[in-house]
Amino acid sequence: MTRAACIVLAAAVLAGCSANNTPRTLYTWGSYEDLIYATYASPGKMPPEQQVEMLEKDYQQARAANRRMPPGWHAHLGYLYYQLGRTDQARQELLTEKAEFPESGVFMDRLLANLERPEPSRQ
Repeated sequence: MTRAACIVLAAAVLAGCSANNTPRTLYTWGSYEDLIYATYASPGKMPPEQQVEMLEKDYQQARAANRRMPPGWHAHLGYLYYQLGRTDQARQELLTEKAEFPESGVFMDRLLANLERPEPSRQ
């Protein structure tokens, strides 16, 4: 192999390696981790409406890229919908979490059963 051919081959290998510097992860996290952190670090600072808006935007971007949401994502969105009184949407998100991550089935079933119960009256 000539020296010029070796240089061209080395350049092609290096160009191929640097073309995709960011590793592809299994899930699209979007702003989910930041929202979870913010929820626990400063409770009440970020209202559920704002969180839902951010998560729905992340979901649309993930769907456009044919990517999956991480474990817990649908359950968290379901909880936010529940906080907003949107019980049907909460139920759908919990069912989606259960379908995509069967290992969460027992927990999701318990949450779904709690959706059916009326809230205790506060006096």
